[in-house]
Amino acid sequence: MTGEDAALTQKINSLKKEKKAVILAHNYQPGEVQDIADVVGDSLELSQKAAKSDAEVIVFCGVSFMAETASILCPDKTVLLPELSAGCPMADMITADQLRRKKQELPAATVVCYINSTADVKAEADICCTSANAVEVVTSLDNNQIIFVPDQYLGHYVSTKVDKDYCLWPGYCPAHARIQPEHILEAKEAHPQAKVVVHPECRPEVIDLADAVLGTGGMCRYARREDVGQLIVATEVGMIYRLKKDNPAKQFYPALEQAVCADMKRISLAKVLRSLETLTPEVKVPEDTRLKAKLAVDRMLEVA
Repeated sequence: MTGEDAALTQKINSLKKEKKAVILAHNYQPGEVQDIADVVGDSLELSQKAAKSDAEVIVFCGVSFMAETASILCPDKTVLLPELSAGCPMADMITADQLRRKKQELPAATVVCYINSTADVKAEADICCTSANAVEVVTSLDNNQIIFVPDQYLGHYVSTKVDKDYCLWPGYCPAHARIQPEHILEAKEAHPQAKVVVHPECRPEVIDLADAVLGTGGMCRYARREDVGQLIVATEVGMIYRLKKDNPAKQFYPALEQAVCADMKRISLAKVLRSLETLTPEVKVPEDTRLKAKLAVDRMLEVA
């Protein structure tokens, strides 16, 4: 840690106590931001822990839909996103109006919405899912006709596990879509003893090369296994920092160094400090939207 980072960290820790705040960081955040967080994890896990905490202020080091999810689950807390421009290209690939039109085309379908979506889109869905529980959520549904938004690749992965009639929205995560089969094959050639773990947001042909297909929380658990000494990781590269920190005796290799989410890297220690000093920028989901979106999230939590 540099002297500047140490000084910022000291100020952040002092203000955090003063403002009764909790700092949450997603697994893809820069290492120095992960290091000052009270909790590091995936988006839903972080929001759930925030809801259970007695903190009055949530500083969410992630992207906009994650802060919205925290607002949905924690309406009485102040939710801050240190960089308001930190968005999610995949979440922006569908709007509530577009989903409403698709529902009119397929009125009998059940809408399954990936948690990586805006609050407005969640509010139009029947049920949410995460990368970890998507298969379980779709399995639980009586309806055979599914509209899956916004990630076509996660939807395709679910379709290989649960036999239903799917309408997959053509959204995708640019960072995961950059990872190609040849990147996995090259990494396996360079590290023949390594297992391969792939995020379900990746392309189907990349998923086919995996030893395990897991979300970020699942990757953390998988890395702790005794039979895993080396791991090729096909997801956003920020995950490598978390895995190395948790498992210092093991070796981790990114499937692609260029699998970077620029939005996830917009948050810095200086911006976290500024948020605590000013209690801005605040993310607040309007109550009517919040209640509809929360219904879709609650239905998911009843299943998985």
